[in-house]
Amino acid sequence: MTDADALRDEAARELVTVRDFLRYAVSRFEAADLVYGHGTTDALDEAAFMVLEGLRLPIDRLDPFLDARLLAPERARLADLIEARVTTRKPAPYLLNKAYIRGTPFYVDERVIVPRSFIGELLFSGLFSDEEGALVDPMEVESVLDLCTGSGALAILAARVFPNARVDAVELSPDAAEIARFNIAQSGFADRIELLEGDLFDPVAGRRYDLILTNPPYVDAQAMEQLPPEYAHEPAMALAAGVDGLDLVRRILAQATDHMTKEGAMICEIGRCKPSLEADYPDLPLLWLDTEESAGEVFLVRASDL
Repeated sequence: MTDADALRDEAARELVTVRDFLRYAVSRFEAADLVYGHGTTDALDEAAFMVLEGLRLPIDRLDPFLDARLLAPERARLADLIEARVTTRKPAPYLLNKAYIRGTPFYVDERVIVPRSFIGELLFSGLFSDEEGALVDPMEVESVLDLCTGSGALAILAARVFPNARVDAVELSPDAAEIARFNIAQSGFADRIELLEGDLFDPVAGRRYDLILTNPPYVDAQAMEQLPPEYAHEPAMALAAGVDGLDLVRRILAQATDHMTKEGAMICEIGRCKPSLEADYPDLPLLWLDTEESAGEVFLVRASDL
């Protein structure tokens, strides 16, 4: 028996309550110097997600369950999950096959990148108005394209936010498309979402949209070489985007105008590539949309400006 196995078995035997496992998980995660960013921000956030989801409890209601005593199978499951997170360095959503954006659950495994786009937050946090009026009127949007849909998360969220819209979701990876197809089928919006497989705009030739959402690969070559173990578990094709991280974004900008309605707009996430993008397109008026945890990582551009 390895030291890790012994520690896991001791935890399952000695720890009793949700509070016990929460404390233990934080201690283990801190000692292992784990990296976060797949839906959580630190060891406590990660521990709370893993314990609650591992017990199939609401992930946003920790306090009512802190002193609940756990059955032996529940203790064994949590001990296994915590040890797996430390020893494999897999993101928690892969271990639990579940990721959330704005409370909406999505199935995930290692065939697809863990959904975590800031666009998902923006869709539900006042994106559609500013001091000068509406940026996008959700009731008037009749067609949406989610480009590089991955798990299908943004397409599903878009169907929630834009009740009158048909949504197309495009994905190049057959593996990721299989997961997107499952999530769409489970979403309750399958009648309004069409999944298409192919490279960027190829599957939607001749179609135009009121709104394009895209969270394409944008990790530059140097960052790809230095990925923490957690991110190295994700499909490389969902991350890598050339020397400066803008290979896909340039292609999208070059073709987007052919797929937007006259009053259409595109929202694109580019990570930390803002300086390079603005250097390449100095005359393109980009509206940067910030969130509580991001600045200069998502832009909106209108068809008329492209």
